Amino acid sequence: MKDLDSLFRSFLLAKECLKKTKNQKYINMSHERFQRCIDACIACAAECKHCASECLKEDNVSMLGPCIQLDMECSLVCLSTAQLMMIGGENASLLCNACADICLACAEECQKHDMDHCLRCAEECRRCAVECREMVEQHA
Repeated sequence: MKDLDSLFRSFLLAKECLKKTKNQKYINMSHERFQRCIDACIACAAECKHCASECLKEDNVSMLGPCIQLDMECSLVCLSTAQLMMIGGENASLLCNACADICLACAEECQKHDMDHCLRCAEECRRCAVECREMVEQHA
């Protein structure tokens, strides 16, 4: 526990140093301020993982290859984006833009299939893309 407290104090000190560095463009992205976007990214990641898992159970898995691939990519990007926002990462807006693009690509692919899990995934991906775009606009 002592090591964890020390690590946390080091993190806070490093964060303060970044704020004070004149040449470093530090963006304070409080996780509370972007909680809706973080929540949308986490929900999207979960839905994408579920969709990929369910697609693997379908009869014609080879036809669903692009869907499964995009589900996995989208899930990874959504989780990374959420984590970057949680720590106040200065590049979170860059990743949010990419996340929105990948979410829209995943939604488009999932929408091609009439299974409930694909349609729910498409809906969640669109919602996440909207939240990510709004976060970037608020941050600009």
